[in-house]
Amino acid sequence: MSFKAASVAAVVSSSVWWKVAAVSGAAAVAFGAFGAHALQSRVKNPKRIKTWETASHYHLIHSVALLAVPLARRPNVAGGFLTAGIVLFSGSLYTLVLSDQAKLGIITPFGGLAFIAGWLAFLL
Repeated sequence: MSFKAASVAAVVSSSVWWKVAAVSGAAAVAFGAFGAHALQSRVKNPKRIKTWETASHYHLIHSVALLAVPLARRPNVAGGFLTAGIVLFSGSLYTLVLSDQAKLGIITPFGGLAFIAGWLAFLL
């Protein structure tokens, strides 16, 4: 791949990851607002409310982390793992709270591992 082609690929990759970060960040804020303003009327278990807060907290932190993905040497690896972490960790917790299906919690640790892999991917 020529230098120019590599530069174009890097710009396209950066643009994609910034868009992923923007959509994820907006969703994290929306889920956080839902948790703060509407969840109490739907979920009575305070432990489940706390679980939602954890999910939205990790969702927002890792959405911000996605903004740094274009700076990584392997942006698709770092971004892929961070995105998988958001979906598996936060997504499983959101679903667990709304469905009250505790068995969904088995998915959550895989999201945590994906978060760790995403952070470590910045070292590659």
